[in-house]
Amino acid sequence: MSAATTGRPLRAGLIGLGMMGRHHARNLQALDGVELVAVADAYGDPHGAAPGYEILADAEALVAAGIDYAVIAVPTAFHRDVALTFAEAGIHCLVEKPLAFDITEAEEITAAFEAAGLVGAVGYIERYNPALQEMRRRLADGQLGELYQITTRRQGAFPARIADVGVVKDLATHDLDLAAWVAHSPFEEVAAFSTRRSGREDEDMVSVSGRLASGTITNHLVNWLSPFKERVTVVTGEKGALVGDTVSADLTFYANGAAPTNVWESMASFRGVSEGDMVRYALTRTEPLATEHQAFREAVNGDPSNIVTMREGLATVRAVEAVLTSAREGRVVRPDAVVVDPSASGDARTAPTTAGTGAP
Repeated sequence: MSAATTGRPLRAGLIGLGMMGRHHARNLQALDGVELVAVADAYGDPHGAAPGYEILADAEALVAAGIDYAVIAVPTAFHRDVALTFAEAGIHCLVEKPLAFDITEAEEITAAFEAAGLVGAVGYIERYNPALQEMRRRLADGQLGELYQITTRRQGAFPARIADVGVVKDLATHDLDLAAWVAHSPFEEVAAFSTRRSGREDEDMVSVSGRLASGTITNHLVNWLSPFKERVTVVTGEKGALVGDTVSADLTFYANGAAPTNVWESMASFRGVSEGDMVRYALTRTEPLATEHQAFREAVNGDPSNIVTMREGLATVRAVEAVLTSAREGRVVRPDAVVVDPSASGDARTAPTTAGTGAP
């Protein structure tokens, strides 16, 4: 029985009070219909995000506090153990992205929550940006007609908070998720190049090309090496292009104009485009993280229509591993062909396949 049925607020717990966890704490404390009853972090509360709360040690202590759902904001390497503790206790969970460190862990988490009939979601905050929410609605309504290409640019300076993963698992995972989401189509294959320029063990720059099952092609530029911050998504289709800037939460439509093609007969089937009208839409700019928390609250209360499911999060983990495999091995990789090699301590490899064997 949901809290909405009983009339009482949902009892929420939060584990992880780091750079992202502090924002979850703020939103949980302000969320209508929810009471943040307990927080946990083995290293305390470095940002003072939960004044007045006892800082519990672990997930087991949150379970003992009697919570209805938990938000997991610990480092990615700990997602599996923490999420499975909550699944075993029958507690719904919102897990910060990515769902898990590798495919095996993501599959294990997803299976546990589905088997228990629990609400499980992944915190892909970009999906809740007003610009991308409106973009997806307009694409679903057919504003661009057939989709040709999705391009994203996610660039900025290195965040000192990241110590356990590279730029692919930290940032590119957003773009792989949102490209499949706005197009309503999963990735079919990817090709990637990455590099390390900052002296860290993991990659800090990546260029990815992909193709969705729908036939739409994608391009993603992601790095921690730019002295400016850029978060741009461009979707090009037969009727024009939509450009979403998630830093400013702006969405702009560039319509195709008519371009006469006075060419010889053999070229008559080609019709070019020219510059048409441009419209920047007026959007209500709500905080994406607040919208994400509202969506998860509604899911726990019975309406899961606006969450990123763990099954979707698993698909993105597969796409991420395909990108890393492609960059490492120098070839096109299909996400559905990536498996885990038990002899390689959880490292991803690709199963033999006749598809995607060309150089990226």
